[in-house]
Amino acid sequence: MLNVAKKLVTFEEYLNYQQDSEVSYELIDGELASMTPPTVRHILIAKLLEKILDAEIQRQQLPWVCLRELGVRTALYKSRIADLGIVTQAQAQELMEKSAVFQSLPILLIEIVSPESNTRDYRYKRSEYASLGIPEYWIVDAQEIKVSVLRLEEGFYEMTTFNPSQQIISHIFPELRLTVSDILKVDII
Repeated sequence: MLNVAKKLVTFEEYLNYQQDSEVSYELIDGELASMTPPTVRHILIAKLLEKILDAEIQRQQLPWVCLRELGVRTALYKSRIADLGIVTQAQAQELMEKSAVFQSLPILLIEIVSPESNTRDYRYKRSEYASLGIPEYWIVDAQEIKVSVLRLEEGFYEMTTFNPSQQIISHIFPELRLTVSDILKVDII
């Protein structure tokens, strides 16, 4: 029996592939992994959080930008797509005309859990983001009705989980007044 080795996709090939495709892909160990399209609830939560964080950034006059669906290179042959992220204006400017896959550290990443992304968001992305040194990572879980805020401490994430009526505590946005219910009560009307 003959084993034929798969050709791994390089990071540079991945960046070019992303630009030419309607489907979003993550790069996992040199292979393209397609992302399942999000639910409407998922999209509305991302949109709401983006508005809230944009307003907080503007209120505090921070030199930051909140972006949806930004890529983050997590290893030589690995790149993830986060639902939301906070980067500096300088980081965003560097990629203004390029694929939005950051090789420099975002300030904050947020993932909104979908049924098929549970393990990826809670386990794989958690370890990859921690190994990069991303200071804060939020996991918004509409199924479990909670938000987990993971803060980097000595190379590992310390997780605090907030339930519906609790105010979320963020070290990146210490003045933010937001509860889990505020995030998850999205509706079309």
